[in-house]
Amino acid sequence: MRNIDYIDYYWQDDEIRLRSIQAEDWESSYLSEFDTPARRFLECSIELPPTISGAKKFVEENVEFSSTNGRIMFTIENLNGEAVGGINLNSIDERNGTFSIGIVIDHPYRGKGYGTRAVHMLLKYAFFERRLNKFNDYVLEGNKASAAMLTKVGCVQEGVRRQVFYINGRYHDSILFGLTKDEYGDLLHNDHHNI
Repeated sequence: MRNIDYIDYYWQDDEIRLRSIQAEDWESSYLSEFDTPARRFLECSIELPPTISGAKKFVEENVEFSSTNGRIMFTIENLNGEAVGGINLNSIDERNGTFSIGIVIDHPYRGKGYGTRAVHMLLKYAFFERRLNKFNDYVLEGNKASAAMLTKVGCVQEGVRRQVFYINGRYHDSILFGLTKDEYGDLLHNDHHNI
């Protein structure tokens, strides 16, 4: 196959690219499941030990946007072609114009802004291509990195659902965040750094 020209590619910025999940992504999916703190924040539970067959099944169910559960699943890769995490558009309600985003950045790649960049890509797609109007999300209490990232992309903390997740012998709160299309458009318009 010829080399791909990514110069004007919608799903790429100066540091990352979003692509479909591929069959060979099962290994990074499997390895990421050993990061218990990250998985607890993502799934709001302690999962059973990972299995290779489980990772392969997850990839098989989501390869090349084949998911049947309403999620649009992407692999995030840096411009060197290394998979650095995953992101998905989910809970899409076309009638009410609402959606959510799930994201995980693999441990060696955290703190480099990859997650923020990937969330911006999906927000632009959801708001300006899919005509959705409201991004709703939550983080498990204590997930300071995700809360900071949501604030950085313009989200407003809308509330707290108290004691909704039971993990490690106690109940935890869910911190609710939201962002409207108009708020995001204003943020883009007012930002001189071209998000």
